[in-house]
Amino acid sequence: MISVAIMGYGTIGSGVAEILEKNQDVIAKRAGQEVTLKYVLDLREFPDSPVADKIVHDFAVIEQDPDVQVVVETMGGLNPSYPFVKACLQAGKHVATSNKALVAAYGTELLQIAKEHNVNFFFEASVGGGIPIIRPLYRCLMGEKIEEITGILNGTTNYILTKMDKEGASFEGALKEAQDLGYAERNPEADVEGHDTCRKIAILTAMATGKEVNFEDIYTEGITKITDVDFKYADKMGTSVKLFGSSRMGEEKIHAWVAPVMIGPEHPLYSVTDVFNGILVKGNMLGTTMYYGSGAGKLPTASAVVADIIEAAQNADRHVEMGWDDERLEIADMSTSAHRYFVRVEGKAADKAENMKAVFGEAEFIELENMDEFAVLTPVLTEAALQEKIAGISGVRQLIRAELA
Repeated sequence: MISVAIMGYGTIGSGVAEILEKNQDVIAKRAGQEVTLKYVLDLREFPDSPVADKIVHDFAVIEQDPDVQVVVETMGGLNPSYPFVKACLQAGKHVATSNKALVAAYGTELLQIAKEHNVNFFFEASVGGGIPIIRPLYRCLMGEKIEEITGILNGTTNYILTKMDKEGASFEGALKEAQDLGYAERNPEADVEGHDTCRKIAILTAMATGKEVNFEDIYTEGITKITDVDFKYADKMGTSVKLFGSSRMGEEKIHAWVAPVMIGPEHPLYSVTDVFNGILVKGNMLGTTMYYGSGAGKLPTASAVVADIIEAAQNADRHVEMGWDDERLEIADMSTSAHRYFVRVEGKAADKAENMKAVFGEAEFIELENMDEFAVLTPVLTEAALQEKIAGISGVRQLIRAELA
């Protein structure tokens, strides 16, 4: 029998407890033994919950109990999750977490500690919620050289952009609706400024390359500057705008970034809308694969945590090789990254067409009725080249990277 402790009885932690109870038969069959919940660590009391008799308030109870073989961390943040997880691994306990901040900041150290103590540090739920993506990278795609990972990795921002796209909502209006529905926090900065997506693409890049990735090295731009006017242009062009976390592994350089991107219907991620996530992975032999589903939510995310519990139970006495080592991956400067660009400029296209063509060469012009501006879709340029070119253009109102045929 495997005894489990859950640290943090919030949305995800309570979901894990619920799945362990409702699916206990199938979990036992796949784990090869019974899996039972022994403790739930939380500051609060839950007198009317199914785990009322399992609540503890002292971490030492879990740390010092030799019967607890698997610990689930669903507290979030770094403190006390980091010292608690570290202590559990050092005590010879397997850990499964949904905490992307923890994995992005301390994953290298925690993976090494797990290896030294012949246990496992699993984090399937840290990226993509219920979408299987970590395990495919270290199992199903282990024979591939990964060339690209690009994903819509945050359901909150995708919901906001979908409302702006499909209903013409403003950013502020869509954000408020997302908050009212519980998709966005009262302080939505981690989502809308791209920080959440940044940590997730850092984890995926580390998994793909086997090297440590410092998320602070990744260029990050959120969606706060995207407006309903941008989507009016997108509607005329038959395109949409999504927040991408992307990692492109070239022969000489690796580019990793987070930014809004304009894409067309031919792009595999174009149809990923609402709170859903989609992750595109390109291997040098397999080609492009896509992973789609609920990127957040109580039971989808908890389901991924439970899968990690089962894998820990299946490997109770051995360490599973996965993750990355402590060699730091060098991320290329964003100025060397190349894209097409959607550029909005004040004035009339007829008045500035010659100047625009002189600056960009072959470029497409888009105009909307009754607007004191127009848009240009540039050819492929590096970021450095683009900045040089737009330095001589007055009245630039918007700049969005584009991946259009």
